Amino acid sequence: MISQDIPNKLFLLDAYALIFRAYYAFIRNPRVNSKGQNTSAIFGFVNAMLDVLNNEKPDHIAVVFDPHGPTFRVEIDPQYKANRDETPEDIKMSTPYIMEIVKAFGIPVIQVDNYEADDVIGTLAKRAEKEGLFTYMMTPDKDYAQLVTEKSVMFRPGRQGNPAEVWDIAAVQERFGVEHPTQVIDILGLQGDSADNIPGIPGIGPKTAAKLIQKYGSVEGLLEHTHELKGKQKENVANFAEQGRMSKVLATIITDVPVDLEWDDLKVTPIHKERLRELFADLEFRTLAKRVLGEELTTVSEGDQMDMFSTNTPAPAKATTPEAAAEPEPEAPALQSVETTEHDYKLIEGDAITGLVKELQGASVYCFDTETTSLNPLEANLVGLAFSVEKGKAYYVPVPQDREVAQGIVDQFRPVFDDPAKEVVAHNFKYDYKVMRRYNVDIQNKVFDTMVAHYLINADMKHGMDLLAETYLNYKPISIETLIGKKGKNQGNMADVDPAQVVDYAAEDADITLQLRETFAPEVSEGNTQKLYDTMEVPLIRVLANMELEGINLDTDGLRAYSAELGRELEVLEKEIKDLAGMDFNVDSPRQLGEVLFDHLRISTKAKKTKTGQYQTSEDVLSRHADDHEIVPKILDYRQAKKLKSTYVDTLPGMVSPETGRVHTSFMQTVAATGRLASNNPNLQNIPIRT
Repeated sequence: MISQDIPNKLFLLDAYALIFRAYYAFIRNPRVNSKGQNTSAIFGFVNAMLDVLNNEKPDHIAVVFDPHGPTFRVEIDPQYKANRDETPEDIKMSTPYIMEIVKAFGIPVIQVDNYEADDVIGTLAKRAEKEGLFTYMMTPDKDYAQLVTEKSVMFRPGRQGNPAEVWDIAAVQERFGVEHPTQVIDILGLQGDSADNIPGIPGIGPKTAAKLIQKYGSVEGLLEHTHELKGKQKENVANFAEQGRMSKVLATIITDVPVDLEWDDLKVTPIHKERLRELFADLEFRTLAKRVLGEELTTVSEGDQMDMFSTNTPAPAKATTPEAAAEPEPEAPALQSVETTEHDYKLIEGDAITGLVKELQGASVYCFDTETTSLNPLEANLVGLAFSVEKGKAYYVPVPQDREVAQGIVDQFRPVFDDPAKEVVAHNFKYDYKVMRRYNVDIQNKVFDTMVAHYLINADMKHGMDLLAETYLNYKPISIETLIGKKGKNQGNMADVDPAQVVDYAAEDADITLQLRETFAPEVSEGNTQKLYDTMEVPLIRVLANMELEGINLDTDGLRAYSAELGRELEVLEKEIKDLAGMDFNVDSPRQLGEVLFDHLRISTKAKKTKTGQYQTSEDVLSRHADDHEIVPKILDYRQAKKLKSTYVDTLPGMVSPETGRVHTSFMQTVAATGRLASNNPNLQNIPIRT
């Protein structure tokens, strides 16, 4: 037992967080039954729930689901979670089954319109605390840390054979660097949350956010002391203050959701055996039936295939064999690593490079990876080159920072890079291609990009090499943090690391990428995506790389002039708004604006408030009141000009490369599951047209 052995113990399960986690845990080898149903999410979720019931022995338990439609946060910011891909169809299919199984276990399913599971769980945890229960919030979601108290803690499921973790107040303080768990809200408000599309304040990451909150206590405290900041940080905090406030509101878990239930409703009760028998038979969960029901499962014959929501028990069919019923549940084997796997990784320098070039020339397929000084290929200098031609065998060639010497080493590999008959394997080839272009090398080989290939195999999954290695090869690669430290301003640089220490890390990357190629190539072919891969995706890599290298010219003088024009326009609009209001107030504050419009001017008697108690003043809400008072169109014009100035006109010139005088975006072809391109840093697909 990981939780405390105490009375009145309540477990609240964050359903979708656990469902997604279960689904992706089996992504390499999904559980598919004879009907073709992918039951991975159902199987994983039920096992997690069983572990809680059997090992943690709660007195009360509930499973909380997100609502079907949007929540109140979308009213505050329409872009909230707008970046998320469509939910995989297999998860959509699985959710009704999971709900039915939970009910058959006698466990309440809780779902409240307009509120996320976080809010419902937060509300129940607060109520439980007042009524003498001790709550375990079961979720991997770090946002729940803000809810942790003496009587409510997080129960984070274990991964890869590791036990679950309990996050109490001390754990939250240590992880986030806060004095009190509620300050996690302020941390999230400043740094934002890419998973939920919460913007935060630009330039503030986790470490900076923690330091600012330690010093100023809250987002509001920071904004009151903006004058104490310096440089770009001061500018960003001043310009994006309202965005920071809104981000804090979006990150706040509500704890006053209207949930109509009694604690007796959540008491652990006996299971409904007949219903579970039906569901397990339908899903073909033989071993789960044996484990839960203590009996051999009778399967449903094809002619009597049942409806999962029926209440009639199907006619008995042929029983499974004892051997089949006793088949153990699959457990993820321990991950392999460089310490547990035979390998031959070599450091290649000086005259030995000639021998490596000859070996590469003799191979029809080779894997190639670069080690560099920067994630930005336009600024990156080579630190080393890694190659592999067979599993478990790879080479690392260090490249010094002296440009002339570095170019001489790179030039020795030109016969390999210039051979159009040869296939080069890489993970995110576009990056390596652009780096090599800085060294006057235009790789002419045929390309197999494992990142792009996996995008075609499973667009819903992430495509990072480390995750793919763990998922498909059961292998945990060396973390770059072991060489240069954790991310942040204090992280080191690969150029400063002794090449002898880099060998295993760099060579392993090439070795693992080559192994992923052997796994993905057949799947691309068998999945009927070979033609798409060969004729569209791979040629597009070089097209996008060349577009990114070329960059886009920006009229910085024109933008500076336009910024000044917008600044004057904003001053005029702000004065007009305050004159129409008949009072001085902060036009950028939604709370103050709402009070002016609906309490002071009373432009509507039907104004709605957000869950935090302030009036709704989003663009769509104000647009509906555009004819109610002449102040409203002025406010809409003010907001449009303000966003245009701060987000685009003032920001884009700062993104011009000093080397080229152009803006260089990144076009990403492996992000959107729909197949569309995405643009990042800056997002040039989101530039408004204002006439």
